[in-house]
Amino acid sequence: MTPLILALIAGAVVGLALGGLGGGGSVIAVPALIYLLGFGPAAATTAGLLIVIATSLTGLLAHARDGLVRWRTGGLFAAAGVVPAALTGALSVRLPSGALTAAFAVLAGVAGVRMFRTDGTPQADGGQPDAVPVRRAAGAGAGLGAVTGLLGVGGGFLAVPALVTVLAVPMSAAVGTSLLVITVNSTAALAARLATPTTLDWALIAPFTATAVLGAWDGKRLAAKVSTDSLQRIFGAVLLAVAAFMLVDSVA
Repeated sequence: MTPLILALIAGAVVGLALGGLGGGGSVIAVPALIYLLGFGPAAATTAGLLIVIATSLTGLLAHARDGLVRWRTGGLFAAAGVVPAALTGALSVRLPSGALTAAFAVLAGVAGVRMFRTDGTPQADGGQPDAVPVRRAAGAGAGLGAVTGLLGVGGGFLAVPALVTVLAVPMSAAVGTSLLVITVNSTAALAARLATPTTLDWALIAPFTATAVLGAWDGKRLAAKVSTDSLQRIFGAVLLAVAAFMLVDSVA
């Protein structure tokens, strides 16, 4: 297949994951850019942020239209991650390619394992919390922002559990709220990265992003029809395979 076709297919998969699960798709985007489209690790993580921003914003609008975004909680969570995302975003482009690939492999493995751990996830009630736990939101948000900036991923697979278990956001609103967090953190990280010279292949990034955006809309509809647990296990298996491949490649 040509690079253009590969970019279109990979973008659709990323969009489906982000739209349907609020995470996981961005962890697929970077390996796809590296191994399918020939990007270097630094360029791939920067391009990944561009793709994640466009896709997450699309998914966010869809969830907001249905009233499934907790703006106050998500805003506080995201604000705490802005500075860490910018700092680690500037640092990332200076790291050796092997170290960046290995770190991403570990992240993909963690994401894959979390996708399989669907049973027993605490479910918050459906009511609006009276107050947002500021310290917990700040701590979790800062950690997520650092991961986003360093590795060019949205971190929804971390944000959704944190929103549910730490901040008492119901699962019905956790995906939409995570997309708000992802959009803000990814924008901060991208701004820091664009301050350093990075060559990006827009002929491949543009179609990748376009199909990812379309996939995000379809992902939200798919999530309403298919068991979330089933979707998570499918993407979890993909992520574990990606993690193993990248880890071997980083030490080869």
